[in-house]
Amino acid sequence: MRLLSVVLSGGAGSRLWPASRQAFPKPFMKLGDSTLLQQAIERGQACGTGDLLVVTNKDHLFLTKDVLAQMVDPPEATLLLEPKGRNTGPAIALAALQCARQFGGDTVMLVLSADHLVPDVEAFVASASQAFRLAEQGALVVFGVSPTSPDTGFGYIEVEHVSRESQRATRFVEKPDLETAQEYLATGRYYWNSGMFCFTADAILSAFERHAPQLLTAARRALESSQVVGQTVQFELHAFGLQPDISIDYAVMERADNVHVVPAKFGWSDVGSWPSVAKAQTPDASGNTMPPDVVAIDTTGTHVQVSSHSPKVVATLGVHDLVIVDTPDALLVAHKDSAQSVKSVVDILKARRHETVHLPAVVHRPWGTYASLKEEDGYKVKRITVKAGASLSLQYHHQRAEHWVVVRGSALVQVGDVEHQTHPGEYRYIPLKEKHRLTNIGEDELVLIEVQCGAYLGEDDIVRLADTYGRV
Repeated sequence: MRLLSVVLSGGAGSRLWPASRQAFPKPFMKLGDSTLLQQAIERGQACGTGDLLVVTNKDHLFLTKDVLAQMVDPPEATLLLEPKGRNTGPAIALAALQCARQFGGDTVMLVLSADHLVPDVEAFVASASQAFRLAEQGALVVFGVSPTSPDTGFGYIEVEHVSRESQRATRFVEKPDLETAQEYLATGRYYWNSGMFCFTADAILSAFERHAPQLLTAARRALESSQVVGQTVQFELHAFGLQPDISIDYAVMERADNVHVVPAKFGWSDVGSWPSVAKAQTPDASGNTMPPDVVAIDTTGTHVQVSSHSPKVVATLGVHDLVIVDTPDALLVAHKDSAQSVKSVVDILKARRHETVHLPAVVHRPWGTYASLKEEDGYKVKRITVKAGASLSLQYHHQRAEHWVVVRGSALVQVGDVEHQTHPGEYRYIPLKEKHRLTNIGEDELVLIEVQCGAYLGEDDIVRLADTYGRV
């Protein structure tokens, strides 16, 4: 039996703003020592999957590669790069087509989400083994989680009766209102739909053919017009956009008659809100989840998360059941009972075209990162890091000059047609409209401080002349 992990790494994670942004969504957030994406990949590896398909947005290619590069034992990965979001139906259809083409239709696909938290990997492996056996027999398997509360944020799966054994699904139902969710729990016949699946490529493709033939036809056309570059599959925008925006549940699972539910014998969270992030951590004696250096007086049940460019003292006094998330460019203070409505804040910021919706405080690029430290009329100060051996594009600016001071590492700075080796404490000036390039020639990370001076300091004032990453 050949096993393949398929990790769906999409979504904006709006309810986890301001830590999650469109350009740095939830799968790349760290919970504990690693990102949620890495944890999903490692869960598949623990189940014995030797190969990996990741379905993600094309803008997250280098973030995904960074996650894989940081793993001790990264699997061989094929990356399916979506030009825009198209829901789980098309994502799984494309993954199944690619799996059949690359590995064979009898390959068992373990479909995982990159934004789930599963602390007990050993228990997950036991449940996955049961799912593998059913999938080999042609079943479409979904992992069902026994509900612990009448949660309105999950879809539900009805069965004959909740038990520890696998059984056929009777029906799928969408996220209910509170009264309906309470009725579901009272019957003892419903699981939460975890959004994790297992089936062979042939079985799920047959199900698409029967229940969603138009989707499958559009997915085939999108794959046929795609371009394979190394280990990536890049889709043409028009062909990709012809796929319907539909979930796998609507497209197939609600209609198929061979869906089996494997009960999850492991703890599970979809990390869909700040209270769920708090529940995933060990609270102190007062029920707080916060860094140990927070000064907390008369504070209970409160979650505090702080990200700062420099040391910051955070104190709470006389507050209860709050979520406090502080980033260098945004601060969220919410009652836990209102935390599901954080998306409403994001919607308002979108309407205002506020950049905190899209860009994080530390912006990741293929070559490294940059962070804005200070900005006023006429100038901006940034901290820039460059990976060993990496370089920025050869570029110039119409409306700003730049000053670079290296503080760590060794740089090769091109200004005009002249190259200068630049070391810690040394400085280079880049005049307005002068072509320039920055390269890390050392073995360690390069860090420099950039001061921009000009009438306009927007990120779109970049004219690229040459670029290692094809962005010209």
